[in-house]
Amino acid sequence: MDSQRNILLIALALVSFLLFQQWQVAKNPAPQPVEQAQSSSTVPAPSFADELDPAPAQQATAKAITVTTDVLTLSIDTVGGDIVKAYLNQYDAELDSEANFELLKNDAGHQFIAQSGLVGPQGIDLSSTNRPNYAVSADSFTMADDANELRIPMTYAANGLEYTKTFVLTRGSYAVDVEYDVVNNSGNNATFGMYAHLRQNVMDDGGSITMPTYRGGAYSTEDTNYKKYSFDDMQDRNLSLNLANGQGWAAMIQHYFASAWIPNDAPNTNIYTRVIGNLADIGVRLPNKTIATGDEAKFSATLWVGPKLQSQMAEVAPHLDLVVDYGWLWFIAKPLHTLLSFIQSFVGNWGVAIICLTFIVRGAMYPLTKAQYTSMAKMRMLQPKLQAMRERIGDDRQRMSQEMMELYKKEKVNPLGGCLPLILQMPIFIALYWALMESVELRHSPFFGWITDLSAQDPLYILPLLMGASMFMIQKMSPTTVTDPMQQKIMTFMPVMFTVFFLFFPSGLVLYWLVSNIVTLIQQSLIYKALEKKGLHTK
Repeated sequence: MDSQRNILLIALALVSFLLFQQWQVAKNPAPQPVEQAQSSSTVPAPSFADELDPAPAQQATAKAITVTTDVLTLSIDTVGGDIVKAYLNQYDAELDSEANFELLKNDAGHQFIAQSGLVGPQGIDLSSTNRPNYAVSADSFTMADDANELRIPMTYAANGLEYTKTFVLTRGSYAVDVEYDVVNNSGNNATFGMYAHLRQNVMDDGGSITMPTYRGGAYSTEDTNYKKYSFDDMQDRNLSLNLANGQGWAAMIQHYFASAWIPNDAPNTNIYTRVIGNLADIGVRLPNKTIATGDEAKFSATLWVGPKLQSQMAEVAPHLDLVVDYGWLWFIAKPLHTLLSFIQSFVGNWGVAIICLTFIVRGAMYPLTKAQYTSMAKMRMLQPKLQAMRERIGDDRQRMSQEMMELYKKEKVNPLGGCLPLILQMPIFIALYWALMESVELRHSPFFGWITDLSAQDPLYILPLLMGASMFMIQKMSPTTVTDPMQQKIMTFMPVMFTVFFLFFPSGLVLYWLVSNIVTLIQQSLIYKALEKKGLHTK
C-alpha cells in the first residue's frame, strides 16, 4: 500500500470519526422543556426526593454575601445558604475579557446553583418557600494574604435547635467544604439528614461535529467509576443509587469545567436525580442521624466548583478526574496529556509543547515509517512482475491471489507493511484530538502571533492552509501505482478536503498535524535517499 492510498484511508477514518461523533449527538437529542411543575419521569421518585418541596421557585433573597479567595468568588444566599454564583478568578469569561468566568449563576434565562440543606423529620429545608434565613457577621469575606483557609459560619436557631452552616475554603483550591453543626437543646430527639445537589436548567448537550462537547450530569459509585447521566436520562428516569461505603460523587459537567458534590465517605449515601419543570437536580442525600437532647452532630459534604484540573480533582475524590473525558482512547490520551504537560512545564508555551510532542511521537514511530517506505519501494519494484502475472492469468482471481502471495514470500515483501504506521497514527491522532479538546490548560492559551487561543480554530485559517499545502507536497513526493482516473481525482482533492475539515478544528490540533506533515516530508526525503543508494527505486 503506497502513500496515496494511506492518505485516502486517513481521510476515510477521519470522516468516519467525525460522523460517529455527530451520530452520538444525534442519537441523544436535546430534551424538550416540561411545562408542568412535576417530574417528567414515570418512575416514582426516590423517597428522600419526596421530602423536598417539588416547587422549584426560590424564596426571595434576604441578602447575598460575597466570599473571595485567590481562585473563587462566591455569592451565597443567606436564605438556605445556597451558592448561587461562582466566578473563577483565574479564568476569563472570553478571550481577553476583563470579566471572570461565571460557572454557577442565577440568571433569569439560566439557573445553575449548588443547593444544600437538612431534611428529615425535623428538617429545616423541606420547603423551597420556607427555608432558614441564616444570620451572618458580614456581607463580604475575603481570604487574607497570609491565610490558607477562610471559614464563613452562618447561624440559625429554632425550636431549641441551633444550626451552624460553615463554608470552608482553602487557598488555591476549588473544593469548598460545607459543614453543618447541630446542637439539640429542644428536650426531644431530633433526626436530620443532609442533602446537596446541583440544580440547572434542562438544556442542549452542546457541541458540534468538530467539537462534540457535553453538558449534563455524571456520577461515580463503588461499581461505576464514571458515567454520564444526561438531561435526557434524567427526564426519562429518576436516578437512585446507594453508596454502601460512601465513596462516590454527583456532578454537572460542561466543556472545561465541572461542579460536583462529594459526600465525604458517608456510608449509605444516596445519589439521586429529579426533574421539576425545566430544572434538573443531581446530588447526594446523606443518611439521617438522630441527635439526643443535649447532644450535637455534624454533617458535611464537599463541593468542587472549578476547572477540570485532573491532579487536584483526583485528590478531592476518587475518579473525579474522569470528568476529563478522553473517550474510548483514554489510555493513549491521558499519557499524551501528561507528557504534553511535562514538556510545557519546561518550555512555558503550549504551542511549543505541541511541536515538541509531535517530534517525540513521530520520532518514536520512525522505525515503522522507514519500514513503510521500504515496503512501498519494494512493492513498486514488483509492479512489472505483477502486471505480467495479471496478463498471463487473466480473470482467475484465486490463482492470481495464490501466485501473488508466493511472489511476496519469495521477494520478502509484506503487502501490508505500509499500513501499520497508519493504523498506529490514527488512534494517536484521535487521542490527541480529545487530549487537546478536553484540556482546560489550553483554553485561551496563546502560541504566537495571530494564534491567541490554541483551543479555538485559527482565526485567519493560516495553519489549516499550511497543513493542506504540506499534505499536497507529501502527495506529490509520493509516487503512486494508482491508474484508475476516479481514484486519481479523489487523491488530487484529498488535501482540499482535509483543509476544509481542519478549518474548524482547534488550532492546537492543526498545529500538531502541520508539524507532523513537515516531519513526514523530512523523513520521507531521508528515507528515499537511503533507499535509492540501496538500489530500491522510489520514483
